[in-house]
Amino acid sequence: MNSYSLNSTDERELYPGYFGKVINTDNMTLVYWRAEAGARLPLHGHPHEQVVSVLEGQFELSTGEGETRVLGPGEVAVIAGNTEHSGRAVTACRFLDVCYPVREGYASGN
Repeated sequence: MNSYSLNSTDERELYPGYFGKVINTDNMTLVYWRAEAGARLPLHGHPHEQVVSVLEGQFELSTGEGETRVLGPGEVAVIAGNTEHSGRAVTACRFLDVCYPVREGYASGN
């Protein structure tokens, strides 16, 4: 069994206003995000399935197909691989992204 400490994982600004702590396992990438209110993620896509779980605050998630949801604490969205999507921190927020398979573009903080 592997274990990780978020307290000893470096937080890095991976996008403007988005600070992440990245953990890569053999099969998945977990990113614990802290986002500044109003920060935007541009429309993008990737082959990975992505699960977004809001821990604090409100986060708006939109797909390229015109679907938009504002997620709050305890709400989870699943984005299929190859689906274009974008985001906006409605308030300062924290959320967890889990991607399958591993997001090679994110260097692991562990």
